[in-house]
Amino acid sequence: MDESKNPWKVVSRAAVYENQWIRVDHHEVLGPAGGPGVYGTVHFKYHATGVVPIDEKGNVILVGQYRFPLGAYSWEIPEGGGLMDVPPLESAQRELREECGLAAKNWAEILAMDLSNSVTDERSVIFLAWDLTETPAQPDDTEQLQIARLPFWEAVNRVKRGEIRDSMSAAALLRVALMAVQGELPRPVADLIGG
Repeated sequence: MDESKNPWKVVSRAAVYENQWIRVDHHEVLGPAGGPGVYGTVHFKYHATGVVPIDEKGNVILVGQYRFPLGAYSWEIPEGGGLMDVPPLESAQRELREECGLAAKNWAEILAMDLSNSVTDERSVIFLAWDLTETPAQPDDTEQLQIARLPFWEAVNRVKRGEIRDSMSAAALLRVALMAVQGELPRPVADLIGG
């Protein structure tokens, strides 16, 4: 199979909804087998960023908030969106400052993901941050946040128990755990969280 060849043919596309963050498109298509069909997609106008912040005690800082689409409360790493022309690191730094009132001296990109790729083109970049200092928090008007500091490995256990379900958070925490096990963490972070 030629992985570079797209087996889908778009017959027509119409934007059926749009706001400042997303556009929803309806596609009339010919599928891989050649038959007609429809496909709905969500185009994101922002990239997603996330941060795994590790404090001086080896805790990870999590953000709790009610997620409207799920109708449920969610504990997550600090995360949000950034303009496409802004580097993801700058957006992640802003999110950490706005949501947690923290700045980090050291940053490392640890993971890039396609989120919900069956219906969206949303992409994310996730960073590890350490050597934290406090700064004024500036949450968005739409955010009512709680902040929690958990020992890093307790957060990983919460992912394993299904208590942290957000995809970026679960993937990022498990990525840092894997880096710890494989000896890939920056030495200061490895010393803080152990392995």
